[in-house]
Amino acid sequence: MTEYFIPTAPSEAELVEKRSRFIGQLRPVETEEQARAFLEAVKKEHYDARHNCWCYLLKDGPVRYSDDGEPQGTAGQPMLGVFQKAGVTNLCCVVTRYFGGVLLGAGGLVRAYTQAAKLALDAAGISVVRRWVEVEVACPYNLFERVKNEAAAQDGVLGDVAYTDQVAVRVLLPEEKAAPFAGRIVELSAGACQAVELGESFQAVPVQGQASKK
Repeated sequence: MTEYFIPTAPSEAELVEKRSRFIGQLRPVETEEQARAFLEAVKKEHYDARHNCWCYLLKDGPVRYSDDGEPQGTAGQPMLGVFQKAGVTNLCCVVTRYFGGVLLGAGGLVRAYTQAAKLALDAAGISVVRRWVEVEVACPYNLFERVKNEAAAQDGVLGDVAYTDQVAVRVLLPEEKAAPFAGRIVELSAGACQAVELGESFQAVPVQGQASKK
């Protein structure tokens, strides 16, 4: 089984610390060229900022970071640590600082850059990339909640739901969870319902109800 975690969407977040503005921007990327292009775009956008600190990391690729003039170890590396701790890859993050006239000290800088990166990741959301099996279950209305609960128990993600004389719901399941889910549906319905497999795909799906894989 192969799976990894990426940002769900581009994002931007901001905080103010002792009059300094920290603007965190995060982008999903797949290549170093994309990371560098995003970095240059942010530098151009915020050409008048005191610092544009950054980091990027790629699955099976390079990991880079820069303090961009801040004291060594107070910006790029703490930012990188946010994403490594969350287990997220294939991203580039730039935190722009507009100096507010008050020195923060090394500890203050580490906290501010860490928080800006974390806010950007929270705003982006996290998706898991892996192989999924899509199934469809048609069941009576009185079993619908139990089907949803079983899908959640198997780390499934609910898809389209059709309401007619019964409920037909599609569920994306991790490939190793498809068979146990199908067995539970037969058990819950006393054989009246089945999980019909529709196909497989390798794709990114937003992680539900958690901030990271940890």
